[in-house]
Amino acid sequence: MPKLKLTKTNIDRVARPGLTRSDVLHFDTETKGFGLRVTPTGKATFIVQGRVNGVGNAVRVTIGPYGVFSPDQARDAAKEHLRNMGMGFDPRDLRKQDEALNVNLRTVADLYFARSGKLKEATRNEMDRQIRTVFATWQSKPIASITEADVRKRYREMTTKGMRGRPAIGSANLSMTTLRTLISFAARQYRKADGEPIISHNPVLALKDDWIPLKPRTRDVPENKVGDVWHMLLQAYDNARDDSARSGVDLVRFLMLTGARRNEGAKLTWDRVDLDEGWFHLSDTKNSNPVWLPLSSQAIELLKARKPADGVKNASPFVFPSRSKAGHVMDTRSPLEKISKVVGIHLSAHDLRRTFVSIGVAILDIDLHKVELLTNHVPKGVTARHYLQTSKLQYLQPEVQSIGSWIEHEGRVAAAKAIGGNVVLLPQRA
Repeated sequence: MPKLKLTKTNIDRVARPGLTRSDVLHFDTETKGFGLRVTPTGKATFIVQGRVNGVGNAVRVTIGPYGVFSPDQARDAAKEHLRNMGMGFDPRDLRKQDEALNVNLRTVADLYFARSGKLKEATRNEMDRQIRTVFATWQSKPIASITEADVRKRYREMTTKGMRGRPAIGSANLSMTTLRTLISFAARQYRKADGEPIISHNPVLALKDDWIPLKPRTRDVPENKVGDVWHMLLQAYDNARDDSARSGVDLVRFLMLTGARRNEGAKLTWDRVDLDEGWFHLSDTKNSNPVWLPLSSQAIELLKARKPADGVKNASPFVFPSRSKAGHVMDTRSPLEKISKVVGIHLSAHDLRRTFVSIGVAILDIDLHKVELLTNHVPKGVTARHYLQTSKLQYLQPEVQSIGSWIEHEGRVAAAKAIGGNVVLLPQRA
């Protein structure tokens, strides 16, 4: 390898196109290990080469192109690299450390999503939404630079005024849980040159004393309003403007009759429904417990009315199709707003799930563990977990039928009252 005093004059002389057919390394006559790589096109790049602690194979590091670095600037950088090598630091590790220390929140999140194969799509989308909204201004922020003060300030902002000027404690807690997860992931993935994590302490843990616990939600449709709600949904179906609107109404009715989660019902496909046997199958559940759930006669009637006739071309695979990009109902706000007006309080799709449980346990006196199974909550008791059938639940058809029949009965009472009927409830026989 030729030696050359790396000055501007000498570099300009050797860094010309066509002087060589392959790369040539010119090492500096003054600073050992400092060099210049010249390509056949005349491109010149400063490099430095040395051994860590003076032993082992030579380590070669690129400093940067001539023109961006002057010879003196490149020589100073080379001396710094050589000094670090003499102290036992591999400059390649130092470079990785610099990259790790500058990796931002957005990059960490994308890597976490890519490597978390078991992460459900809904969970991933919610975490991503929090990053894009709650932490919008932090996306390009180096994750290692997020401090306890930053976390406390953002949490306080969310719990007092949220994103829309009103307290959002639930969003604050969920978003900080997401941030804690991503910072812990970054601590495992990115390390300093000495092997230590770039993050030694998760700043979200500082919220331990500031954390505002959420009270469990207990909203549901009151017993004396279930009939009115059911009657209103039947009317809403008859008055719906198009098939997508009718799908939304039917989905809400289905949720009331089955206790299913909104996404479970919305994504249900016909290949997971057996109307002859009277069951539907949920394969991708929140608790990863695939389950076959019985259908009441009311639910079967609803689904039969929805099922496309045999031979229909381009029929949707979804039970509750819509014009959405996903192909199925995504938004149930319209029927839920109508329900909320009937009940007098704002209700969500999940509140219908609680209504199903309340009807079963509080009104019809169904054993709690049976209702838990019907809502795909595997009982916590050792005996129940090991000896009950927790997946194929067709044996609970009588229980789900009693819930469907009670809802239908209350709806008929409400319909009679709506047209001025004089309804008298007779006492039940023992």
